[in-house]
Amino acid sequence: MNRLSPPRVNNAPIRLIGAALFSLMLAGCGGHQDASSPPPPPVAMTDEAVGHYCGMNLYEHIGPKGQILLRDRDIPVWFSTIREVFAYTILPEEPKTIVAIYVQDMGRADADGNPPADAWIDAKTAHYLIESGAVGGMGAPDALPFARLEDARAYAERHGGRIVGFRDMPEDYVLRAPELTFGTDREPAGALS
Repeated sequence: MNRLSPPRVNNAPIRLIGAALFSLMLAGCGGHQDASSPPPPPVAMTDEAVGHYCGMNLYEHIGPKGQILLRDRDIPVWFSTIREVFAYTILPEEPKTIVAIYVQDMGRADADGNPPADAWIDAKTAHYLIESGAVGGMGAPDALPFARLEDARAYAERHGGRIVGFRDMPEDYVLRAPELTFGTDREPAGALS
């Protein structure tokens, strides 16, 4: 050892801790929303909107649609059924960087069961009618979202089913293989009768 050089100190652990803290600070600045900021608004559905799981244009499907906005993605993840929206939030292989979830309000649907283009509501505050026999976008039973509990109750009185909240949606309802209803006399999701 040279007399003029200072004694060697093993500062690798200190550098490692410093690098880890710096990485955490950078991650915290990466576009995350803080809890007090409002979620981004829903995105208008266009002719280019394609269902995440089915790969089909959303306008080819009847009934309510859904969209999930992710932190690191500029366009929504689109869904042709409400069950698919819930499946996305449950399945472990899907991203968990969700900043907002929107579904279409069936309380504003026309007589054919199609909600207007601006009928997006926060999925976490919606009331869902399940097990009503309503058929969704892929020809299978689907959940019907309503902004107002009164609308969900009125539909349930006419068609049966039960009403659940976002956090109460049964996982087995979402993930079980649906009974396909193509060619049956079941009515489309939300069709008024």
